[in-house]
Amino acid sequence: MTESTASRPTTKAPTTTPTVGGWPPVAKAGEPGTYLLAQQSEQLSTACGPDAEAAPAEPATPDGTDLIPDTEASEGTDLLAQLRALIAKFVILPSEEALDAATLWVAATHLQGSWQHAPRLAVVGPAKRCGKSRLLDVLTETVHQPVLTVNSTPAAVFRSITEEPPTLLVDEADTIFGSPKMAEKNEEMRGLLNAGHQRDRYVLRVVGNDHTPRRFHTFAMAAIAGIGDLPDTIMDRSVVIRMRRRAEGESVCPYRTMRDRPALHAIRDKIARWTAPLADQALCLEPTMPVEDRAADTWEPLVITADLAGGPWPRLARQEDNPGGARILADIRRSFHAAGDPDSVTTDQLLFTLNGLDEAPWAESARGGLTPRGLGSMLREFGITSGNVRLGDGTQRKGYTRHKFLDAWRRYCPTVHPSTPTATDENAGARSR
Repeated sequence: MTESTASRPTTKAPTTTPTVGGWPPVAKAGEPGTYLLAQQSEQLSTACGPDAEAAPAEPATPDGTDLIPDTEASEGTDLLAQLRALIAKFVILPSEEALDAATLWVAATHLQGSWQHAPRLAVVGPAKRCGKSRLLDVLTETVHQPVLTVNSTPAAVFRSITEEPPTLLVDEADTIFGSPKMAEKNEEMRGLLNAGHQRDRYVLRVVGNDHTPRRFHTFAMAAIAGIGDLPDTIMDRSVVIRMRRRAEGESVCPYRTMRDRPALHAIRDKIARWTAPLADQALCLEPTMPVEDRAADTWEPLVITADLAGGPWPRLARQEDNPGGARILADIRRSFHAAGDPDSVTTDQLLFTLNGLDEAPWAESARGGLTPRGLGSMLREFGITSGNVRLGDGTQRKGYTRHKFLDAWRRYCPTVHPSTPTATDENAGARSR
């Protein structure tokens, strides 16, 4: 994922103005890639050349997303607010951002005909009773044409997908992928869920006595719930929500299907009516995304849905947690900044800080929290490895040096405490090459 260079540049890189927010501005129908406001365009443009004004050392807010103005409200603004309130009535999600993401994902299922990619919603948790199945209960009553499955065969699943895609809801995914042996046995299901992320990826099977080849559709949005992480290839195609058990004092309304279903169906039907005439507009929208490749493919339907709804939703969509591994980089950047940007930190110090972040998923990522091995595995994706670091008392411990993060911070979380390399960073970087 990281980009390597053949040689170190001899000139200073041009200064870039910090992005306002972790996500780009609102898309305009019929104008792919353009910005909502000319002022936003200026704020998000890249400065270059000798006369370029230097970027401020620190944005007004850590991530700048509060500076994105609300847009004109529409019917969808209120409908998404109602849906959000209903989800929160029955389920406690790990953060406000996760609640926003779940709300936008549900609404996006009603516009599947407009999407090139069908984002998965990975609802995972470290143990039982984290609310995963309850969230799937609520999603089942609000998404477009739900198909709920528990330990179904791949053949049954892809035969349930038509040219007009339903929404798959897969509960107890740990019974399919919970161990390497299970995952190997269910490789066909993993391939089906991977293929269905993109339009026009078919399963070819022979049918009938004459064994006639037939194509089966795979494209459909899917919510997948289970204990522990899903296979990496599925997580990479997912908006990930890491559930956790309710703490003392947290309470939700008990969900009763016969009693509560009518209210959920009512908001589902209103969202379906609101989105129906917007399909062509959604097809034409093309927001500029701050991430590339599959991460952009996965998040684009949610961002477009937010732009169509208007009001605060475009801002809320752009306040979502950084996709994929960028979240760990952003949290580590904040950790270094809070400690005064030392040249290095020990692995134990870094894990203590990360596992202590209340709104972050790291404490719930494994029993006992994020481990040295888990942290190392995530950071290796960005070319960052641990090593021996020297402490103030002269002893050495395993840890991470600041200069190894600089390139990844600039690429994946540039608005989180922007920094420039110090002389120590330059010397350390030269020694490591």
